[in-house]
Amino acid sequence: MTTQTNHCQEYEQVSRRTFLSRGVQSAAALMFGNKLVALPTWMPRISLADPHVGPAGDTLVCVFLRGGADGLNMVVPHGDDDYYSHRPLIGIPRPDDNGASDGRTVDLDGFFGLHPALGSLHDIYAAGDMTFIHATGSPDESRSHFEAMDLMERGATENGDYTGWLARHLATLDSGNSSALRAVGIGDMLPASLTGAVSSTALQSIAEYHLGGRPEQIGQMTTLLQTLYNQNEDMLTAAAQQTFASIEVLGKIDTEGYVGNGRPYQENEFGQAMRMVAQLIKADVGVEVACIDVGGWDTHVAQGGTVGTMAGILQELSDGLIAFYEDLQAQMGSVTVVVMSEFGRRLQENGGLGTDHGHGNMMMVMGGGISGGQVFARWPGLHDEQLVGPGDLAITTDYRDVLGEIIQKRLNNPLLPAIFPNYTVNSFGLAVPR
Repeated sequence: MTTQTNHCQEYEQVSRRTFLSRGVQSAAALMFGNKLVALPTWMPRISLADPHVGPAGDTLVCVFLRGGADGLNMVVPHGDDDYYSHRPLIGIPRPDDNGASDGRTVDLDGFFGLHPALGSLHDIYAAGDMTFIHATGSPDESRSHFEAMDLMERGATENGDYTGWLARHLATLDSGNSSALRAVGIGDMLPASLTGAVSSTALQSIAEYHLGGRPEQIGQMTTLLQTLYNQNEDMLTAAAQQTFASIEVLGKIDTEGYVGNGRPYQENEFGQAMRMVAQLIKADVGVEVACIDVGGWDTHVAQGGTVGTMAGILQELSDGLIAFYEDLQAQMGSVTVVVMSEFGRRLQENGGLGTDHGHGNMMMVMGGGISGGQVFARWPGLHDEQLVGPGDLAITTDYRDVLGEIIQKRLNNPLLPAIFPNYTVNSFGLAVPR
């Protein structure tokens, strides 16, 4: 069947030799008394200039589901009987299955529907601010997490350029924005998609970053950084200056007193990451790209169906997206959120009531500048002869088509050949030109 439903806060002590071997990019360090003190690895490492220059296009928020999320149980093809024949125990019941006691699929268009833990997203979908793309992913058929994530974050299908696709986007788009917060990764490290970015920052926590607003600690940090500036002028002058500027800017953000609009952000990693991004966007500090990682998707055993392990993390995902959407209602016209994973899962459930590494998957896009309220899918079907590899959903939409159209139409960057070398992006009506 083919359907086109155009739808830390202690500083570790290290020897001078250890510090020098690490280099500036991994951590800044300084002398305090007779001790060499390393600053946290999440401190900004690149420049921060004028924080009030805004992005040329939308702020792009990339949510990466690491581990290979099971797209078939997220956006359920309830109209395909073969889905249920391969997943008799973990399949999500049809919307009209009145015998389902623990929940059933929330219908989207008569063929596709949402896992009940994602059901609350239907309101955003119905409002036209969310869409789903199915049977999508990378044409590379690796079932290795490391290789698949590496290739996808580089926007490539083979080894070559080791910069990330987001880094290339930033390098080719002259938005007049020199803020170190132009691109941020929420976590200890920057994601590979930002590898090579001229200006990017890893933030573990805004509150930790400006030391919880405690003046005596900010003063101590400033003294330490000034020592760094004086003693290592040839090596770390820029790092000290940049961190001064970052503390000044981020110190103006009221993290403790921040209350979003709408539903509260949940006290879990994803909820707090989305809360942080929302604060940065509202503070107008020049964020163009924000990346968030969500782990826990490698569901080989005890995945569950409408309830269970996966249902729990789906609920966290849904709660975070909804809180962000409601919080940024006034800004959603210039914000686009993309949710993606390195690959999908095998169609056939395994003996451990889980799923193994697969191929085709789904992507989510949320924002005020998309053609929402529909599922985009050139559905390849789930008959055995329609599957690829050891029994996986085939890919009919390259993930670069999704990202490329957003980059071109919402981020105002037409230089797609430089962002996705050796690939021609095929637009399919996902995004509305700004």
